[in-house]
Amino acid sequence: MRRGLVLLAALTVLGAASSPPGVDLDLVLQEAPAQRLSDYRLFVDASADRPNGRVVPYTLATPLFTDHAEKSRLVFTPPGARIGYTATGVLDFPVGAVLVKTFAYPADLRRPDRDVRKVETRLLIHKASGWTAQTYVWNAEGTEAVLRRAGARLPVRFTDSRGREVALDYAVPNQNQCKTCHQLDGAVAPIGPKARNLNHEIALAGGGRTNQLERWRRAGLLDGAPPPAARPHLAAWDDPRQSLDARARAYLDVNCAHCHSPSGSASNSGLFLTAEETRPSALGVGKPPVAAGRGAGDLAVGIEPGHPGRSILAFRMASGEPGVMMPELGRALIHEEGVALISAWIGEMAPKAETAGRH
Repeated sequence: MRRGLVLLAALTVLGAASSPPGVDLDLVLQEAPAQRLSDYRLFVDASADRPNGRVVPYTLATPLFTDHAEKSRLVFTPPGARIGYTATGVLDFPVGAVLVKTFAYPADLRRPDRDVRKVETRLLIHKASGWTAQTYVWNAEGTEAVLRRAGARLPVRFTDSRGREVALDYAVPNQNQCKTCHQLDGAVAPIGPKARNLNHEIALAGGGRTNQLERWRRAGLLDGAPPPAARPHLAAWDDPRQSLDARARAYLDVNCAHCHSPSGSASNSGLFLTAEETRPSALGVGKPPVAAGRGAGDLAVGIEPGHPGRSILAFRMASGEPGVMMPELGRALIHEEGVALISAWIGEMAPKAETAGRH
């Protein structure tokens, strides 16, 4: 019996000794960024496939389009800290929180789990002084990612969902470009993790499904969330079970509203595309552009109901030309499915929307 107890004690010590250290919170809170992604210990393996303790995967109902890149998202919260619930805007993440987003390309988008190449991992870290954005570029072996403040251009090739071969000059953003998109009242802020964009069902590893925000609340990660029925939600833009209006508004909220909002970098445009916006004119219906130019394509208004071909919004989304295309950062390819969605939405706008836009 004594020998068994000694063996059990030895195994316990061995297990404790072999447990990986947690996320390096001191480094997370340090003002200077780490030179290597692995320094933060957000993952327990070199290829960043297994998140460390308190690093939790999450998904968005409607994600941002970035040249068809596959994305994995994680959030780290410090021990004892909780994420505050807010019905509008981004959740209230505590100091020390880290949002982790890795961009990757499968060789064939029709087989997203095979032959995947990691390209970059972006971190948004909530330091005592506010949010900071950092970008780490992966080496060819997929064993380390290093800090790239100045951004990078990376050749990427893949087969798209229609079987077409795509060659892409993928743009890793520099720090100033990160600030352009992640700007809220002049300060860096997250874009995607809003209550409405997180409020959807997710699959569980052991089978079954559950509401993502409810899972966070039960796990002690989320504080102050109302009952599920009282939480706003965002449609999945590509879910045909949702209404066309809900899908289009979700797409614009995620892909455009971080700039086109009263607090965003395009606030002077008067075009506000947040999910909460209800004024037709603010959404572009019958609205002339603030600054006419080639970006308007000689078109008169942002949205002409029933006529996507005469609407600046659809025109700029369908362009790949610098100075014309929208969004102007974060993509080199035209998102054909997104253009089709917004064009259909404009095409089916009711006459009353056109009337409302003239008031």
